Amino acid sequence: MRRLSRRKALSLVRELDAFPKVSDSYVETSASGGTVSLIAFGAMALLAIFEFFVYRDTWMKYEYEVDKDFSSKLRINIDITVAMQCQHVGADILDLAETMITSSGLQYEPVIFELTPQQRLWQRTLLLIQNRLREEHALQEVLYKTLLNGGPTALPPREDAATEPLHACRIHGHVYVNKVAGNLHITVGKPIHHPQGHAHIAAFVSHDTYNFSHRIDHLSFGEEIPGIINPLDGTEKITFNNNQMFQYFITVVPTRLNTYKISADTHQFSVTERERAINHAAGSHGVSGVFIKYDTSSLMVTVSEQHMPLWQFLVRLCGIIGGIFSTTGMLHGLVGFCFDVICCRLKLGGYRPREDVQLHDQMNNLNNHQAPLLADGVPQE
Repeated sequence: MRRLSRRKALSLVRELDAFPKVSDSYVETSASGGTVSLIAFGAMALLAIFEFFVYRDTWMKYEYEVDKDFSSKLRINIDITVAMQCQHVGADILDLAETMITSSGLQYEPVIFELTPQQRLWQRTLLLIQNRLREEHALQEVLYKTLLNGGPTALPPREDAATEPLHACRIHGHVYVNKVAGNLHITVGKPIHHPQGHAHIAAFVSHDTYNFSHRIDHLSFGEEIPGIINPLDGTEKITFNNNQMFQYFITVVPTRLNTYKISADTHQFSVTERERAINHAAGSHGVSGVFIKYDTSSLMVTVSEQHMPLWQFLVRLCGIIGGIFSTTGMLHGLVGFCFDVICCRLKLGGYRPREDVQLHDQMNNLNNHQAPLLADGVPQE
């Protein structure tokens, strides 16, 4: 009984076979079929290799949500060089809440404003990357994924000792401010705070020494991440007017970055620049200096690095192989059919199948063989 049940089960499985075997004696091969098979196998291998590279690659996914963190502090990283002596300039921040943030977290370092050839090369390379980022926004994803292999983006130090007078001032460091709109300004005189607001002591600074030519080596918001290039990094402004105002209007967007190399909370920002000469007689009022006005966005962007799962790669690979195999088979059959119709089986403007032609030829041969002929070549009646 068990053997009978096993035989019935095997016979049932054989009847459900969706891949019946064909004997080799019934299979006809041809040179055209072999050529098409080689082309199909080559296309399968090529597309499979491309699909493997796609599987290894990653992409960035952007998600947006409301920023609910309003109580934390915002960190501002600053590295700006101004073409004035340190005792003549001061930097501070004033936000909308009338809260003055002194420059206690910033350092004033006397330096030379002109760059060395190595530093100038670094600046040109940085500006070239900035221009490419403005033209091709997709490069930002490359920076997120590679982070420039963790390469430093800060201005390299001078390779030789300074022999020229130190007539410039490098203001660098970081400060923590409230997450509200504010104004970072660098102008003449040291800042002081009083109940009516704040002011800069500029009475003892000669007007002829005013020169707000400056270079922004680095300006970022939030956690400082090596390898990330910000929009104002490498910006240099040169002026020959003593009364020149430079303004930068910045919109800061909180960003949470999650990649396979790093996970951090940072900030992106967009910037609009404006500069004008101060001329009270012409109606252009203001104060000479560098003013960076920033405002925070209410939306937070989450940037996460995504990878194709293994099951999706296998499904796509099976689709490529099966699709090419089926398509090349149909194309080969269609081309062969058209070739037979046009080149081989076209008679008297009509087409007859190959089997009918062979049957007609066999009947003609049989009739010619059975019909007796007379001596003079005329058939007998």
